[in-house]
Amino acid sequence: MEAGKLNKRVSILRPPGEDEADSWGQPLDDWPEVCKVWAGIHPLSGRERIAAAQVDADVTTRIPIRYRPGIDRTMVVKYKNQEFEILYTIHPEYNRRELQLMCKERQ
Repeated sequence: MEAGKLNKRVSILRPPGEDEADSWGQPLDDWPEVCKVWAGIHPLSGRERIAAAQVDADVTTRIPIRYRPGIDRTMVVKYKNQEFEILYTIHPEYNRRELQLMCKERQ
C-alpha cells in the first residue's frame, strides 16, 4: 500500500452502546469516534460497480486504510460532512497491512 494514496483524514465511528448516556442521563445521539486514520476514498467505476453488485448492490465506494483490528460493519466512516456506511471489509492477502472498506454513501 502506497502511503501517498491515503490522502484523506477520516474518522471511524461506532454506534453508541445501550448503556451509554450524556451528562443528563439521556441516550447518546452522536456516534463516538473509534479512531482517526488516513484513507483513500474511491467511488467505484462502472465495471467495479457491476462486480460489486454480484455481492451487494448497495456498494458505491471503496475506502482503503492501513490494517487496524476491530473495524466492522456496524461502524461508519466520516470524511468532512459525508458519511459512508461500512457494508463489509476485505483483508487483501491477509497480511495485516491493509483493509478495504466496501461502503455505501449515506445521503
